[in-house]
Amino acid sequence: MANIVLGIATSHSPMLVTETKNWGDRLPADRAMKHAWKGGDWSFDELVEARSGEGLAEQSTKEVWDARLEQCQANVEKLADIFEEARIDVAVIVGNDQGEIYNSTLNPAFAIHYGDKITNYEFSEERMAKLPPGIEVSIPGYIPAGGAVYDGCPELALKIIEQAIADEFDVAAMSDLPVAETPHAWGFIYRHIMRDNPCPSVMATVNTFFPPNQPTMRRCYKFGQSILEAIREWDSDLRVAVIASGGLTHFVVDENVDKTFLNALETGNLESVFAMGEKTFRDGTSEMKNWIPVAGAMGTLGLKPHVLDYIPCYRSEAGTGNAMGFVYWN
Repeated sequence: MANIVLGIATSHSPMLVTETKNWGDRLPADRAMKHAWKGGDWSFDELVEARSGEGLAEQSTKEVWDARLEQCQANVEKLADIFEEARIDVAVIVGNDQGEIYNSTLNPAFAIHYGDKITNYEFSEERMAKLPPGIEVSIPGYIPAGGAVYDGCPELALKIIEQAIADEFDVAAMSDLPVAETPHAWGFIYRHIMRDNPCPSVMATVNTFFPPNQPTMRRCYKFGQSILEAIREWDSDLRVAVIASGGLTHFVVDENVDKTFLNALETGNLESVFAMGEKTFRDGTSEMKNWIPVAGAMGTLGLKPHVLDYIPCYRSEAGTGNAMGFVYWN
C-alpha cells in the first residue's frame, strides 16, 4: 500500500505570478463581464452599488496590492518548502481546465491522464496574440522558458481509473494531452510548488467551469475518496501527495463564502459548504471543487488541515479579484 504523507491546496491565480503593475490590466474585462455572485448574475456597476459599504476601493490600491502579493508569495514558498521536506515520490494533482485542452465539443466531468509524459511547451506567437489583456503576461508563471516535459505515473493513474469505474464514476481516460501545453492549474504546481523539479504525477481533471456537466460538490468529495482508495490499494511503498490547484472565490471575492469553506475544512464537516448550493460555485469560485476531492481524501484519512493563510486580493471597488488560500495536511 502506498503511503499518503501530504495534502496541499493552493490558489493559482495570474495575480500570483505577475507584478502588481499588471493587476489592473484585467479591469476592462471586469467591467465588461457579467459576474456570478450570491447565486445571481451582476454587472460591474451593480456590484459597485451593492458593495459600496465594504470599503473595497481602499483595498484596491497599489500599496495594498504590493503588501498582499508579498504575503501570498511567502505562503507559496512555505508550501514549496513543505512539499520538498516531505520527499514525495508521486503526486496526484487535481485541477480544472479553462478551455485550454477541452472545449464544448468534448468536455468530460472527470478525467485522468495515464500517459508516460506530460508536455508543457510554450505558446505559439499566434496563440499568445489571442490571449485577453492581463493573461498573456502571466503565461511564464505557468510555462518555463523553452517548455518542459514531465513524467507521468501510468501505474497509479490506471489504478485510479480502475477504482473510479468500480465506484461508478464514468471517468474519461487520457493517454496524452489534446494540446502540447499543460493547463495553468497544473503548470502553477509544477513551477511554484515543485519549483520546476517535479516528481512523477497524475493529472486529475474536474470540469468545474462549464455547463452542463459540472459535478456537484458532494460528487467531488466522493471522487476524492475514490482516489484515496486507489492509492491505498496500489501495491507500492512510494510516498504520495494529493494536491488541489485553484480557488478561492473569484472573479468576485466573497469573504463570507471563503471563510465558511475554510472553517468547514478545519472542522472536517463540509455540510455547511454543500448547503450553500451549486449556484455559489460558479466562475472561478467553482475551482473550490478541486479542493473538495483533496478534502475528501484527507478527511477520510483523519488528517486535519493547517490553514497557512487567507488573503483576499481585490482588483476593484466592485469586489473583482481573487481570494487566495494556502492549506496543507500532513
